[in-house]
Amino acid sequence: MKIRKGIVALFVIDIVIVWFSIVTSYWFRFYDGFPLGYKLQMIQYAAISTIGFGISLNYFRLYRRAWEYASVEELLSIFKAIVIGGALSTVVALLVLPERVPFSIVIRSLETILLLVGGYRFLTRLLGIRTYNKVTDPIPKNVLIVGAGNCGTLIAREIRNSTSGMKIVGFIDDDLEKYKLHVLGIPVLGTRDVIPSIVAEKDIQEIVIAIPSASRQQISEIVTICKNTDVKLKMMPRLNDLISGKVSLNKIREVSVEDLLGRDPIVTDIDEIMSYVQNKIVLVTGAGGSIGSELCRQISNFEPNKLLLLGHGENSIYNIEMELRRKFPALTLETIIADIQDRDRMQSVFQETRPQVVFHAAAHKHVPLMERNPSEAVKNNVFGTQNVADCADQYGAERFVLISSDKAVNPTSVMGATKRIAEMYIQSINASSRTKFVAVRFGNVLGSRGSVIPHFKQQIIEGGPVTVTHPEMVRYFMTIPEAVQLVLQAGSLAAGGEIFVLDMGQPVKILNLAEDLIRLSGYEPYHDIDIKFTGIREGEKLFEELLTDEENVTATQHNRIFIGKPCDLNRNYLELEIKRLQKVIAEGSSSVKDVIDQIVPMYEVVS
Repeated sequence: MKIRKGIVALFVIDIVIVWFSIVTSYWFRFYDGFPLGYKLQMIQYAAISTIGFGISLNYFRLYRRAWEYASVEELLSIFKAIVIGGALSTVVALLVLPERVPFSIVIRSLETILLLVGGYRFLTRLLGIRTYNKVTDPIPKNVLIVGAGNCGTLIAREIRNSTSGMKIVGFIDDDLEKYKLHVLGIPVLGTRDVIPSIVAEKDIQEIVIAIPSASRQQISEIVTICKNTDVKLKMMPRLNDLISGKVSLNKIREVSVEDLLGRDPIVTDIDEIMSYVQNKIVLVTGAGGSIGSELCRQISNFEPNKLLLLGHGENSIYNIEMELRRKFPALTLETIIADIQDRDRMQSVFQETRPQVVFHAAAHKHVPLMERNPSEAVKNNVFGTQNVADCADQYGAERFVLISSDKAVNPTSVMGATKRIAEMYIQSINASSRTKFVAVRFGNVLGSRGSVIPHFKQQIIEGGPVTVTHPEMVRYFMTIPEAVQLVLQAGSLAAGGEIFVLDMGQPVKILNLAEDLIRLSGYEPYHDIDIKFTGIREGEKLFEELLTDEENVTATQHNRIFIGKPCDLNRNYLELEIKRLQKVIAEGSSSVKDVIDQIVPMYEVVS
């Protein structure tokens, strides 16, 4: 009802403008003497114009636009509506009126109508901007935008037209030709190098990085400068995330620690992945986990014949199933609740489904937990992997990809050692199998369940302290999508028996990670949020490696993936050692770690 009343009011104003314009045009034309015949023509022409302009203005939907957001598009619509409305009215007047309407009156009335109809609407926009800019916060938040290009300009408009309580102080741009120019009336204050001084001088409370086309390295450099200012950072998503949507304030995200890694995301060869996944039956174990669920998402894009989601936890499997059914309604998928430690169940699954490609992501991965429960680590990571690998071999799977870890290299933890045994087993079985068995080894995954980043973020939300085990501890990091892309790419490169390793850039010091996260959250480390050192936990080491001493690195056609090929492994010997582990666990012996030490000579127990 309110909208309808507004439309009627706007229409009435437009009609008044049409009559006013025509009457004043006649008055200016005949100001020294108004002939009687022209008075009647004026009324008739105004009546005809009421209908003509009414039709034209309505046709161009000038009563269905939000004028507080008016732009050049609306200005063009007004111009076209007035010109066509005037032409229509003039043509009708020529046909029905006995005397021709003077050309000067037609032009003058058009000019007046265009000025008043357009002016009234853009006055509404101007008043709307002023209303929006009257923020409820008595002290507006000073904002600095990094990037004075198209994206930065759009963000500036959004902020100015919003009630966000923000005040744009200026732009930062590395293009020296823009220095001291004004964009939307806002000055370009300098390049990224002057950010710290501008923040101090202008009392900046928030920085928005609006360069969606920048590389990960460029973003990392800018974030590194900004984070030392103790100002909260926000960022526009990357360009490929914006293609399908309009830039707006709700697209701005918090700067995440991924932006500090200084490494561009992995680019995979989609055609190669398609060639071995498309129209195939694909099995993902651990499909409800962080890596497993992302594997399912990405595999679904490559049109498998059927996707099998196997997991032990019904809730996580149900969640990923519902997500995939919603996003990929044409996908044929099947959910399987099963424990990989149950050999008979695995036999049954493979016999019924006959998967052609297997991604084995099911594993126990938490180092301190597995250190206290070594038998469970062995059951899942060793026996479970053996069961799935044997079934893949027995039922003729084409490829088997094991998700491994950098903790398998010179392991100091039970978790790492069991993952190393899993690697050794699939390499040993590869020599006598038609199936191509490979392993993919990578470091810590940002955002995965139980990883350090969500843990730190939760501690920051709770006010601290943020707990770090040791000030010198370093780790390699990658994102979940990157890890999964590596896994998929490795499957395409597999000849059999390889361990694929990702070039993950430089390792990151955990202490620096914690400090950066605190700063990116708008706090000062050790002042607002304290950092507490808890000591290295059992099974952990200060730094992780990606290759063992006997592994020789060779390059692949993918510039971020390398291959480590260890010495030949005897399958019979490994199976005997695994039987020893089974016997020790069945007897409830505490010598599980001793048997692991026999299988993995480089296993070093850290006291």
